Amino acid sequence: MKIGFLTAALRMQPLEEMAAWASEVGFEMLEFAAWPLKKGEKGSSNLDVAGMTKAKAAELSGLMADLGLEISSLGYYDNMLAAEPEARRAKTAHLKKVIDAAARLGVGLVGCFAGRHAGKTLDENLVEVKKVFMPLCRYAADHGVRLMLENCPMEGWQFEGLVGNIAYNPEMWCKIFDVLDEFDVGLNYDPSHLHWLGIDHTGLIPEFAERIVHVHAKDTEIIEERAHRNGFYSSGWWRYRIPGMGEIDWGRFISVLGECGYDGVLSIEHEDPVWHGEPEKKKQGLVLGRRHLAQFLP
Repeated sequence: MKIGFLTAALRMQPLEEMAAWASEVGFEMLEFAAWPLKKGEKGSSNLDVAGMTKAKAAELSGLMADLGLEISSLGYYDNMLAAEPEARRAKTAHLKKVIDAAARLGVGLVGCFAGRHAGKTLDENLVEVKKVFMPLCRYAADHGVRLMLENCPMEGWQFEGLVGNIAYNPEMWCKIFDVLDEFDVGLNYDPSHLHWLGIDHTGLIPEFAERIVHVHAKDTEIIEERAHRNGFYSSGWWRYRIPGMGEIDWGRFISVLGECGYDGVLSIEHEDPVWHGEPEKKKQGLVLGRRHLAQFLP
């Protein structure tokens, strides 16, 4: 296994500068954030996939090789099942551009959310999954790319009290895999979400080992007094942390991943409010997370 991070945490920094720093402090892989770039805007993405020509892909690949880095995946995590037809078309079109860029870069994985049509039940959304993702999976396969779904619930994303991303738990993963059974859809497996939901994030690994193709390394801290006062449906009783600063047993988690044959990336997704703020502070958090994970690797 190798340690990397999702570049969205440092999205305001020039790509070359960020990559050089990552190599210097010991990271081995980068998961590039690839949201759409708005005209005249800087910092909404680390990668301009719309402008990823063959020449620019070769230039980026050369930079990464010179720095001893690899690209673990490209990520565009948005609501692919948006209720508004025009919004859905725009998101689908952009995800295809991300797939195109991945193919040009020789990157085999593209991460996304399923999302949710907020006006439909979880099971009704499976019909939407088939409409949206069958063509996308076929497009990805034709370009030598595998789509993977990330399991953040995105609670309250579209409406208070609703799960905003239906690919949030094992029950829904299995239903989605059944709907998309023609294609080998993977999981970008993030234990932090499963932990606060009360799901055994480590115990699930053997069951889904063949689907786990990428791992988000993010921890979760439970704030017991708030949970006990306001209950599960309230907010503020848990928060995401850098690996080693929450409650996940990373030694055991990594051990079980290894036993089940996983040899991919542990990609730190930095959403820790304690290490938030200026880029230098975020970098300190990333370094601390890398240091904690590294002790469990050869």
